[in-house]
Amino acid sequence: MIYLASKSTIRLRILKDAGVEVQTIASHFDEEEAQQELAKLSPRALSLALATGKAQHVTTASPSALVIGADQTLEHDGETLHKPRSLPEAEAQLLRLRGDVHQLYSSVACCQDGEILWSFTDSAELQMRDFSLAFMRHYLQGEGDNVLQTVGCYRLEGLGTQLFKHIAGDYFTMLGLPLMRLLDFLRSHGELQT
Repeated sequence: MIYLASKSTIRLRILKDAGVEVQTIASHFDEEEAQQELAKLSPRALSLALATGKAQHVTTASPSALVIGADQTLEHDGETLHKPRSLPEAEAQLLRLRGDVHQLYSSVACCQDGEILWSFTDSAELQMRDFSLAFMRHYLQGEGDNVLQTVGCYRLEGLGTQLFKHIAGDYFTMLGLPLMRLLDFLRSHGELQT
């Protein structure tokens, strides 16, 4: 049995679309508390620490299962940005990112019997266009509370694509799961056919 320690519907869909038989299991890992404790880590290291924490937390309840944990962080001007807690915060964050470049770090960790079997972090670079205030308001109205579920206030699989001028990196990494490397690990671990 493979469990995904995530509430992310996009990560679940990515794995299922790729033919991975996976079930989600709620991780009661306190992300906000962990972010405060790990605040001195780089955005890249923080992404991996959160992904690992989620997977390890679930593996204690289901020790024989293979548990996948994943997380994503955003770095802009040397600072880690977090998920907004309200639409006004999302608006402020989008204005901060507008016309500028930022990095996304997506990490995945696989644990079993309390042990980390494998982990990986990938990055992508995205440049937002200098969108108008009218477009931003149209975007926020169309996306609603969905923008509160993502670290950058956008979903590239939706209207969020229109926020960007240029993106460089793996598409799945930008969605929050370095899928190709994860599939390689699952094959090497005997979870998928070679």
